[in-house]
Amino acid sequence: MQPHFYAILLAGLAGLSMPLGGFLAWCEHIRNPVLRDEVLHAIAAFGGGALTSAVALVLVPEGAQALPAVLAVLLFAAGGGVFYLADTVLQKHGGSGALLLAMLLDYVPEAMALGAMLVADAATAWLLALMIFLQNLPEGFAAFREVWSGDSPAWHVLLAFVGLAALGPVCALAGLVWLAEAHAVLGAIMVFAAGGILYLLFQDIAPKAHSNRSSVPALGAVAGFALGLAGHLLTV
Repeated sequence: MQPHFYAILLAGLAGLSMPLGGFLAWCEHIRNPVLRDEVLHAIAAFGGGALTSAVALVLVPEGAQALPAVLAVLLFAAGGGVFYLADTVLQKHGGSGALLLAMLLDYVPEAMALGAMLVADAATAWLLALMIFLQNLPEGFAAFREVWSGDSPAWHVLLAFVGLAALGPVCALAGLVWLAEAHAVLGAIMVFAAGGILYLLFQDIAPKAHSNRSSVPALGAVAGFALGLAGHLLTV
């Protein structure tokens, strides 16, 4: 099978968990519109834990390995700064899409890395695609609950999630065709994204995942990080 087809297939399957997670959130809202706060907080915390593992285990170490140390630090800081500005604009317009932004910041560079990896290690690329799928599922669930206000049809948001998932195959092809040998460029994208994710985690996601009535959400964060750790250990 051609690597280009592999790239489209794997990134597409990995990205479909975003609208799938959103669909599950919509179904849960219909069945139980007053879902316990602890459960929602735990799901958000799980997604935050998975994103933290992506920053700590994949994006920073893999990206920084291909860059001079000073440049890596500057790009990481720039990522945080840029998404501080983006978050500020969202807040001024009444938006609340921090988890969605963080999910995309995780998904896009990982899809590029997935495509680049197909050149050297196709077997590990399949495993990476599975881990991206598993990470995106709870993140898509929590992001849908965050973005959908109920004022517009849910399918509008779900259709937007499908469109976002379609970015994956495009990014994977870019990684396969242009970035497989351009390690510094891919590394710069990964480190920049890591800075943005870390900002969004501490500014928006972690505070919203906290519950005064229960410590269960904190365990959700541990479980999310454990998922990322398992995937990392299986791919090294």
